[in-house]
Amino acid sequence: MNAPTRDWIGPVDRSALTRTVRGLWDDDILPSLSELVAVPAISPAFDPAWEEHGHLAAAIDHVRGWLAGRDLGATVEVVTLPGRTPLLLVDVPATASTSDTVLMYGHLDKQPPVANWSEGLGPWTPVVRDGRLYGRGSADDGYSGYAAVAAIEAVRAAGGAHARCVVLLETGEESGSPDLPAYLEHLKPRLGEVSLVVCLDSGGNDYDRMWLTTSLRGLTQVTLTVRVLDSGMHSGMASGIVPSSFRVARQLLDRLEDSATGEVLVREMHVDIPENRVAEVRDAVGSAPGVLVSSVPWAGSTGPMAEDEVELALNAGWRPTLSVTGADGLPTPDDAGNVLRPFTTLVLSFRLPPTADSKAALDAVVAKLTTDVPYGATVELSRVEHADGWNAPELAPWLRETLDVVGKEVFDAPWRTVALGGSIPFMGLLHEAYPEAQFLVTGAVGPDSNCHVPDEWLNLAHAARITEGVAHVLDAHAKR
Repeated sequence: MNAPTRDWIGPVDRSALTRTVRGLWDDDILPSLSELVAVPAISPAFDPAWEEHGHLAAAIDHVRGWLAGRDLGATVEVVTLPGRTPLLLVDVPATASTSDTVLMYGHLDKQPPVANWSEGLGPWTPVVRDGRLYGRGSADDGYSGYAAVAAIEAVRAAGGAHARCVVLLETGEESGSPDLPAYLEHLKPRLGEVSLVVCLDSGGNDYDRMWLTTSLRGLTQVTLTVRVLDSGMHSGMASGIVPSSFRVARQLLDRLEDSATGEVLVREMHVDIPENRVAEVRDAVGSAPGVLVSSVPWAGSTGPMAEDEVELALNAGWRPTLSVTGADGLPTPDDAGNVLRPFTTLVLSFRLPPTADSKAALDAVVAKLTTDVPYGATVELSRVEHADGWNAPELAPWLRETLDVVGKEVFDAPWRTVALGGSIPFMGLLHEAYPEAQFLVTGAVGPDSNCHVPDEWLNLAHAARITEGVAHVLDAHAKR
């Protein structure tokens, strides 16, 4: 039976809430989530034929089938705009006399499988081992829809209450959420007054507490091609006459980054870091000392860019960085003849501070790469994109107090914040659309969960605790 809407709301039964969450994870969520891992729902940027392959639709159908067995009185709908990836919308009626909406976000698309998974593991082969569910999309972010619905069910089973909850699961997040603005505009009349956003596509520095993401970096990406010849030439004949495309590219990179320190030299990418965020970083580092360094699979004697962990955390959350994430025009060593190559292509991926203007940063990069190019070499820029970051609003007293309770009652450890180095474009869009809303951006991902790389895994016990924490927040939100 659906819980009735009521004006008076009593205290939530914490023991019942815990039992419900754990039972749902063990009996209902894990079997279905394991089957979802087996669906190769690769994000559209990595699978241009996604519509023909049908895996994104299969992922949505699978979760929709699981939802059909839930007794929430919910409306479950697949929303599809022409030419765009599908979206699953779950509209759960309120059990409290409130007119506002809680928007709960996650995504069902996945990163590419990549090679070199450990023996017995694979991207589309769900394996439960030592309390971990292995497989692509287990942690990023297939569990999120299950956790959101389980939190709602747990609130009801424990005698608590919640406002109307809309669970939105997209299928393009790993491609930068290009379709989400259109869906947000399309659905805005139906969403109503969103007063709380819950995002479960995040995580923190350990599995001992709830981590609240308070900022996300933006991004600017450019694929740079430096072309010096129409075709390759014998290096013994051409070198010394024709400039190396790699050397020209290296000179252009020197305009963007100090190769000795890693400092990005593009002024438009730097911001003043807010004092409250610096203080949060100090608290986070103090609560989980050493984790930023110990969770990295260092090669040989390689060490971090700084000894001070606070500086490392600020580097990863509030300072711009450049990574060369791809290349072309460079043959493998076995195929490398004595040829002066005609071109070099490099994919330049900048992570930007949360409050930086990504468009201004992109314009500055384009200017530095195309102005006064050495030797007049041809520069081609492609796959250009940019997205702003996000800096969370200050926590309302009710939410801060609830997180304190969750830290004590659920985790036996105080909650902490993290300045996440990645991007979740939806957060910026939602903050702009609902500037008065509170944001709970959290999740079950830890520093060694291997998202985007081989051996991705979900800590099942931590995911259940996060679910329980979200349930407490939903109940407190309805009673605020």
